[in-house]
Amino acid sequence: MSAAKVKMRGKKMRNQPASVQYPSSPLTVESSPKNGGDSPVTGVGVHEGPSAVHPFTARPKNPHQRGGWVRGHQKDGGGYAKEMPKYITAGAFAMARAAEVCTMLKPVTKTTGSCHVFGALPKHMRRRAMSHNTKRLPRRLRDAANRMREKSLQAGSKKKKEQAKGKSRKARRRHGNLLLEFNRRQRKNVWLETHIWHAKRFHMVKKWGYCLGDRPTYKCYRPSYRAMSSHCLLQDLSYYCCIELQGEEDRLLASLSQLCSKAAGPTFAAAVCLSGRRQGSVVVYRAGLYPSQPLGPVTFLWRPRAQGSTHRQLWIWAHPNMKQDLLPELQAVCECCEAVLPPVVPEVTPAEVGPTTEPEPKAEKSAEAKQMTGTKRKQTFKDNDGPPAKKILGDGTRSPTTPVTWKSSSNGIVINDLTMEIVRYRLIGPQSHSVLAETMEAATDCDETDKSQPSSLWWPEHCKNESKMNLHRQQADVFHILKGIHSTGGLPSGTVLGLTVDDPRLTLPTKKVKALPCVRQAQEVAEEKRRELMLRGVPEPCCQSDLWDQSVRDNVTENKISEQELNRMRSEVLVPGTRLSPTPPQGRVPVLLVHQPGKQLGHEMSSWGAGWDLLLPKGWGMAFWVPLVYRGVCIGGLHMNLKHSQNKGAPHFPHDYPDCPAGVRFQEEQERQLLDKFKRRPSTKRTNYITHGCLAPFCCPWQQLAEEWELISKHGGEETKGDQNQTTAEADTLMEEEMASHVPEPPSRVTVLRNRKSLRLLAGWCVPTTSKGRRRCRVGGVPPLDRSAVTSFLTAHGMSLVWVRLTILSKGKPELHAMVSAPTAEDLKLLKKDSVSGPQEPPHKDHLKSRIRRQKKALKKAARSSLRGDKAEGNESDLPSASEPKPATSEDAKSSSQSSHLVVGLWPDPLPSVTAHCSRVTLGWVTQGDFSLTAGCGEALGFVSVAGLLDTLLNQPMEHRGMLLVRDPTSLHYRFAKINIEV
Repeated sequence: MSAAKVKMRGKKMRNQPASVQYPSSPLTVESSPKNGGDSPVTGVGVHEGPSAVHPFTARPKNPHQRGGWVRGHQKDGGGYAKEMPKYITAGAFAMARAAEVCTMLKPVTKTTGSCHVFGALPKHMRRRAMSHNTKRLPRRLRDAANRMREKSLQAGSKKKKEQAKGKSRKARRRHGNLLLEFNRRQRKNVWLETHIWHAKRFHMVKKWGYCLGDRPTYKCYRPSYRAMSSHCLLQDLSYYCCIELQGEEDRLLASLSQLCSKAAGPTFAAAVCLSGRRQGSVVVYRAGLYPSQPLGPVTFLWRPRAQGSTHRQLWIWAHPNMKQDLLPELQAVCECCEAVLPPVVPEVTPAEVGPTTEPEPKAEKSAEAKQMTGTKRKQTFKDNDGPPAKKILGDGTRSPTTPVTWKSSSNGIVINDLTMEIVRYRLIGPQSHSVLAETMEAATDCDETDKSQPSSLWWPEHCKNESKMNLHRQQADVFHILKGIHSTGGLPSGTVLGLTVDDPRLTLPTKKVKALPCVRQAQEVAEEKRRELMLRGVPEPCCQSDLWDQSVRDNVTENKISEQELNRMRSEVLVPGTRLSPTPPQGRVPVLLVHQPGKQLGHEMSSWGAGWDLLLPKGWGMAFWVPLVYRGVCIGGLHMNLKHSQNKGAPHFPHDYPDCPAGVRFQEEQERQLLDKFKRRPSTKRTNYITHGCLAPFCCPWQQLAEEWELISKHGGEETKGDQNQTTAEADTLMEEEMASHVPEPPSRVTVLRNRKSLRLLAGWCVPTTSKGRRRCRVGGVPPLDRSAVTSFLTAHGMSLVWVRLTILSKGKPELHAMVSAPTAEDLKLLKKDSVSGPQEPPHKDHLKSRIRRQKKALKKAARSSLRGDKAEGNESDLPSASEPKPATSEDAKSSSQSSHLVVGLWPDPLPSVTAHCSRVTLGWVTQGDFSLTAGCGEALGFVSVAGLLDTLLNQPMEHRGMLLVRDPTSLHYRFAKINIEV
């Protein structure tokens, strides 16, 4: 017998009870009270309870000498002791046997982790097939197994219905089943019309109630940049929310004037935008609260005026994260509190689908049944007589009874929520107009037969009006002139062109071809017309479009030619691959082309990133998307949209709007995600931000920064600071004194400076330069920077932040939440020696490491004591003893709660002074940072305190004015950077 079997038997018999042990030599043991008698027992030792050994299970001292233990019956008794005891104690013997019976019943009755009967069998008898075939069990256990199986089936039928057998993949991929599955998945998150196309090629994310494509699954960062710089990049912006306002022009302007200010730029009443020729943009505030409490940026588009009518129509496009703040504000200023319930659409039952027919005779039914038996047919469902499922167009998460229209009984203004009612595509790049010119063609006129007959389609009725057809020809001529323009950036920003085009699927190429400007068409276009278009833009009548009419949009959506019908029509063409002629009457679509300006700020890379926005009625998304892709465009997602804003040097919503509610929500979500990612790493692999002197690596405490700099500026106006180190020391003392003796006041919210006049003044004081600070840009009419000018400026904008662009003078790229600091006098001396490497931050001491260690030791000690207490609790009574610990006080609970929130490498809340924590005074933080392919160096975009910036500029010499330091959260190295405020 192997040693393994001996070891296994010893392990099994280790905890078995025993009552009798045989000594190696015969002895006489006197009786004792434990044995329960006074008679002597010769040659045997009797013990009580589980510690005794059964005579038949007595283990020898050396089992290997007998050959070991084996299973089954042995002829010679298996080496067991055959000597029987002459005397036993009845009480001790009965107790030992009872313990053996309990020990034997315990493994038999206990199921090993499951409720099946076969769990009571020995492990060598168990089979996997016993779980579903009870006949493989022993006969004595089959009845119990059958009862348990029936009981589980009955319990399962009560809790949930029995799962139907899964369909095969072929059945799941049928069009009807796919449609039902897709409609089910759109109940929580809205799908764009290009969702399926993106889901096959992009990493999808769920944001703002939508399922959007973030970035492609293949590497495309540099190809996307080259497309934006030299060709075309395509994005789907249909998730942007469109809110329509209708009413009298003067009443609309009076209501909307409460949401904006002329000091921040053009408003809704700008003359160029009010005519409908240009699209405008504005930052919206809460009614009458400018410059505080902004809501965010919006773009707006007026419908051109109709002759002899003052009724106007306005579209406002906003980010989906901003809609929940903007829509109630619009309803308040327009006094549109009366909701208009949508019309109830009656549900079509199977009985209403067709006329009722008389029941067929039984003979015919039986004959039909005989004919159908044995034939292969599709699976029939109970509801196969009902109407087929329709594809969800628009917002699938919205209830049919949710109101989308609100009207005012006092001023007649009507607000319509057109979210997901209009498809919006954005084409970015200098050749965007070439892609549009090859993809779309102006709609052809209808035949005379179609004009003479009444039609339910909108285009034949449109062709009957001669004035509308003349306008359509003018729009087609302007669209033809666009083909001869060299670059999209040459047009006036925000230009609008209305057009009606043929179905682009009719001219779909057989393979992808890169759209390029046609030299022949450029020569055909008159130079005067092209120059007129580039200088003045599109004429006002040509900005009109039928896309503004709700009835036309619905008609176009409902009468769209399906792909199946279109393929059938193509198959009937004599020459394969040629265009369908004549064009089907359903194949005319009204569209709007809106020019998007490129880079407008600064003095370099002007008009970079310009393009066109294509507005379509819903349902036509994929009909235009695939033809655009076949023209060789590059596709971008949310990530490339952020990079587009970064290369333009423009703030991106909601990332760069910390004073808006949507920006605050985004910052909280971003902080939570970064903190979770930080905690997932092992503590030894994390960056210790305390030793790096970084107080807030995952968020930017803008409010605290503005409050501290406002306090410093108040005390700093009395006497001039000479050295930056002195400024740091004074900031520390001022913070401590203010916290000790300051009377609490209602906190004022931090705001971003958007006043155009103040921004121009601040930009002139920073001595703006081009990228890498090579050339100075001329800024005239700027008063000199002195203490009185700073004091008057801070009186109006003391608690404000300013948007800046920082250009790194050395190698490296700035990271997210990098610190922007002011250089000292010694740092500027290093810069004079042509050393742009930058200074070093001395390492900080981590004072929290010892507290965290003590906290861990205390937790371990408490866990051990609790385990010991649980063990001792079973032997002690439930009555409270005098040695019980006292209840924890509030101070102990407070200290334990504070220590429990400590994380290795992170500062706990509340934070100390953010301005004077490091050796260089902190002015702000970076919200976007990367290596800029446009400038050829590292660039950072972020915010700095206005008070801190002016204090730094005032103490810097003229040759180094506007020079700051940037330090990443994970580095101790400062880099010199030049600041630019672009207006």
